[in-house]
Amino acid sequence: MPVLRETEFTGEVVWLGHVPVGGSIRAQAVDVLDLGFAGGKGERHEGENRASCVRVKNLYPEGTEIRNVRQLSVLSAEEMDATAKEMGMDRLEPAFLGVSILLRGIPDFTHIPPSSRLQAPDGATITVDMENRPCVLPGREIEADQPGYGAAFKPAAQGRRGVTAWVERPGQLRLGDRMTLFVPDQRAWAP
Repeated sequence: MPVLRETEFTGEVVWLGHVPVGGSIRAQAVDVLDLGFAGGKGERHEGENRASCVRVKNLYPEGTEIRNVRQLSVLSAEEMDATAKEMGMDRLEPAFLGVSILLRGIPDFTHIPPSSRLQAPDGATITVDMENRPCVLPGREIEADQPGYGAAFKPAAQGRRGVTAWVERPGQLRLGDRMTLFVPDQRAWAP
């Protein structure tokens, strides 16, 4: 019996981004992502391991080498549109948010279970780590291009900032690909 259950949900890849190494999280739009075990080649979050950060400060001293489960930032187009609307904007540019993959068609995307898989037609598969909580970095990118809107991002994006993920099986991801959602076949935790 499979431990991961295929769902009826697929997400269409409507935007792909490459976040260069450097200070900014601003992504550059691309037509194809070449995904290896370390993530996107030449990207800010590339690597099989990374230094721990504030997100896991209750587990490790900052800078401790840990597995990199934050190689990719995956968002929902529908949730991003809702965030833009709450911010009073017509549209929110995925590049400002450091998006790796923008999908359309999976409801309540930010809350899919950790360890879910998204699989592309060529077999490339990414594993969801967990919800990506909103931070101030996208707000800075928004503010740089659209003054007066940056501070509104973090509160508007609560519960719809997408997920972080890592590459389980390398391959290519292209605009227009449909990624199938697989979820863990287990009951919800109920201590």
